[in-house]
Amino acid sequence: MKLRVGIIGCGMITKVRHAPEYAENGNCEIVAFYDKDETRAKALAEEYGAECCTSVDELLALDIDAVSVCVANAQHAEITIRALEAGKHVLCEKPMAVTLDECIAMVEAAERTGKILMIGHNQRYAKAHQKAHELIKEGAIGKVLSFETKFGHGGPEVWTGTGNTWFFDKKQAGFGAMADLGIHKTDLIHYLIEEPITSVYAIINTLDKCYPDGSPIGVDDNAFCLMQTDSGVTGILHASWTFYGNEKNSAVIYGTKGVIRCYDDDNYSLILEQKGGEVIKYELEKLYKNEDQTLGDRNNTGVIDEFVSSILENREPLSSGKEALKAMRVIFAAKESAETGKKIHI
Repeated sequence: MKLRVGIIGCGMITKVRHAPEYAENGNCEIVAFYDKDETRAKALAEEYGAECCTSVDELLALDIDAVSVCVANAQHAEITIRALEAGKHVLCEKPMAVTLDECIAMVEAAERTGKILMIGHNQRYAKAHQKAHELIKEGAIGKVLSFETKFGHGGPEVWTGTGNTWFFDKKQAGFGAMADLGIHKTDLIHYLIEEPITSVYAIINTLDKCYPDGSPIGVDDNAFCLMQTDSGVTGILHASWTFYGNEKNSAVIYGTKGVIRCYDDDNYSLILEQKGGEVIKYELEKLYKNEDQTLGDRNNTGVIDEFVSSILENREPLSSGKEALKAMRVIFAAKESAETGKKIHI
């Protein structure tokens, strides 16, 4: 069986990730595209031999099995729920939505309809992160004590190619760097240590970013968070759109018997430093600086492959909506902490 797929939203993430990765997967075919800018949808439809739809409803009425939702954050919940209720499986880009109620409603819609809801948390599929997860589970660094994780680059205008990107508009994006980049690392920590973050203290602000006319953007460009789990695992997260030099996208996990470093070295994607001095270096894939916020094999993030296989195998994907909801609760708690100046318990 080949899955028939429609893609809603034809911006950069569709051009460089969703469309080419669906095309590379032999178990599916792209049937249709929709975008509010019909020119963009037509261009991709011609490139992939698909239909160009003039509305979301038109696309959802087609004989398709699944959709990717790649629109601005503020539209994620409404379109995702409509697609689920239309009987389609959904892969929605991160962050899930702009309110916690919307995120919960998305998960409930998936449960009610019996359809799969997956969120595009691509860092779970990077080879070094999957190996780190395995090593931590095996006890290679003993009991996890703490972590530090960082994700920063020059901002979404760098890879979207426009200084007026919707990422800067609070009405469309809801959040800035914290939900754009911080959500990736929050979800990654949940995946690596298999324990949810249950309290957070955060400073979230706009340090530098402006529109081309010099006016400040409407969302944060930096987030600094101190996080903790119920068992006491404590860590620091920094998400930034103002790393104007090299991109940084790393995670370091400290345990009682050693340390695991993911993408924290210029030559090796994973380094295991064990108590006593032994160091094991893994070159699991090439390291690169990229425009689309993805680690791992540059040609394939693994997100589409996981979505397609989870549908065909009738199983929950690794980054299901239910799982992604845990990280979103942390994002909203961080926002509340920044606004109140208090530590927030989740």
